[in-house]
Amino acid sequence: MSIIDKPNWNLMERTLDASSLRQKVIANNVANVDTPYFKRSEVMFEELLQGQMSSATPSIEGYRTDRRHFVIGKSTNVESPEIKTDKTTAINNNMNNVDMDYEMSLMAKNQLKYNTMIQQMNSEFKKFRTVLGGK
Repeated sequence: MSIIDKPNWNLMERTLDASSLRQKVIANNVANVDTPYFKRSEVMFEELLQGQMSSATPSIEGYRTDRRHFVIGKSTNVESPEIKTDKTTAINNNMNNVDMDYEMSLMAKNQLKYNTMIQQMNSEFKKFRTVLGGK
């Protein structure tokens, strides 16, 4: 088992993927702010992860020597984020539901999360370099 195959690395990778997808979805919402009948979308990842982590699972956890092995016990393996479209609301006369202020605040929040995750990964790489004899 390599160092990069650890569950924390997989979770960080998936979090970065979700953040990248979220940025694209928000940009699409912003681009369609004036499109009649356009309905905004959002990325669901943290909610899925939280639901999976808090679900009732056995308290023991099996040791996997290969990532292709079955998971026994708690798993933080959310395969991929989901895109959910809000089809029930409309805030404009053209039946569009994109609020530019809300989308821009989501974009800023997403950028902060992304930057934090990149800093965390860089910190982990620094630790590995130190352990392996780098300076």
